[in-house]
Amino acid sequence: MITLLAGILMLGVLVFVHELGHFAVAKFVGVKVLRFSLGFGPKIIGRTWGETEYQISLIPLGGYVQMLGEGTGEDGETIELDLQERQRSFAHKSVGRRMAIVAAGPLMNLLLPLFLLPWAYFIGVSIPAYLEESPCVGYVIEGSAASKAGFEVDDCILALNAYAVSSWNDTNIALIPAAGDELVFKAKRGDKTLYLKIDAASNNLEGLQSLGILPRQAPIIGSLSAGLPAQEAGLQQGDVIISIGNETIRSWYDLHYAIQSLSGTETIFVIERQGARLSYTIKPKRDEHRDVWLVGITPQHRSVQQEYTLFGSIQAGFERTKELISLTVTFIRKMVSGNVATDNIGGPIMVMQIAGQAAQTDLSTILTVLAFISIQLGILNLLPVPVLDGGHLIFFLYELIFRRPLSLRAREIAQQVGLGLLLLLMLLAFYNDLSRLFLQ
Repeated sequence: MITLLAGILMLGVLVFVHELGHFAVAKFVGVKVLRFSLGFGPKIIGRTWGETEYQISLIPLGGYVQMLGEGTGEDGETIELDLQERQRSFAHKSVGRRMAIVAAGPLMNLLLPLFLLPWAYFIGVSIPAYLEESPCVGYVIEGSAASKAGFEVDDCILALNAYAVSSWNDTNIALIPAAGDELVFKAKRGDKTLYLKIDAASNNLEGLQSLGILPRQAPIIGSLSAGLPAQEAGLQQGDVIISIGNETIRSWYDLHYAIQSLSGTETIFVIERQGARLSYTIKPKRDEHRDVWLVGITPQHRSVQQEYTLFGSIQAGFERTKELISLTVTFIRKMVSGNVATDNIGGPIMVMQIAGQAAQTDLSTILTVLAFISIQLGILNLLPVPVLDGGHLIFFLYELIFRRPLSLRAREIAQQVGLGLLLLLMLLAFYNDLSRLFLQ
């Protein structure tokens, strides 16, 4: 429930910023705003200040600004307006002013990260430590694309498709524009330089892990589950696992196979704690639901805190905003061209989950997630689909070029087609969300 409420609150902030853009520019160019609503559907609460009614509605998945004259016919035939009202009607403003009003919403979403991200960087951003480390392979998943390409443990990636990389983060970023293309990795193995290829069909947007390449992970216990064998035997957080029975443990990835091979047999675990080696007898417990043997331990995940000066945070925030916009545009382009699977699309449920989880962490994470979702919302609304802001901008561009609006019939057909496409997209997004929620 807390996650849901936090998600609704964070999404509400982004919707408010979007609608505020429409509202502010409409007021600035002299359009009368009748209603400012957060949410759709029946009104929950509302109050009128001046000439505008401000309200919160039942369905928290969007919002709207209703303006005088919006949606009337070409000659204002739907609602009769007197001369004074016509001067304040959206429909009777110049094309340029109407375009400014419509574009202001998505633009506000794209500009918001320029305010949020510098604050996040100034406060300090915590990221997984391995992202800043050299992209050296800690484990290759058997049968994965990386395994078939010939990757081995301790290979270090030097470049991807001729783009030099020096960290895991660099490599994951380089994967985005290469989605759907053949990947050519330049890697170092000891004294040798290799070129390893992954075909286009195996490439996607999920990062190196999705290709079967995992970072180095020391066998250090990060946490223990209450009531499971490891905690009951006396293992502690921070213990380094040296061996299990006759199996030497060199990385966390060795643990799974070592524990499963025991098949529940009681075995000696040798660990290192503060320089001393200790032995514990542990009998794995079977998880019938997942059909695996467990001892109840999870790895230690190291993180680093990145902090910036005020000027440095502004610069970092600007660069990150550009990067997120570029990655989002690339994702949409690759998806439309068929190079990215549609199961990468997420909907309101996923947004709520991401926002809700972030809201329970720290302020810098909240600001970073808000910035990320804000960019998605801004670019989504600029797509040339008639029911979205981008579609309206296309109509106005037509009017600007041909000195006349698109016919009412043509607009109605376009709106119906656009609505149908949007509904299909929403259904796909909901299906993906529910699949992630219940099938994974």
